[in-house]
Amino acid sequence: MEDTKIFKALSNQTRVQILDWLKNPEKNFEPQTHSLTTANFEGGVCVASIQKKVDLSQSTVSNFLSMLHKSGLLEAKKIGQWTYYRRNEETIRKLSKWIKEEL
Repeated sequence: MEDTKIFKALSNQTRVQILDWLKNPEKNFEPQTHSLTTANFEGGVCVASIQKKVDLSQSTVSNFLSMLHKSGLLEAKKIGQWTYYRRNEETIRKLSKWIKEEL
């Protein structure tokens, strides 16, 4: 776990909000037709759906998602022409444990 990348990714309220929304993607986004069972990426949400909810430019949202992905907080999968993101629960558990035990 690279702590500095994670904390930098979490230093923006919109990025934290995206992580929160991805905790319950079925509740927070429209149904994702390409990602769920056919591509074995359940819980994945398309960039366009995230952008629509965030209501920021596509480039800004892509930058935010890239930062969250590079920090390890999100997993990504390209399916056809679309990229889907979901939370990396293992990294989030490790971070939670680290904060509880070390910080």
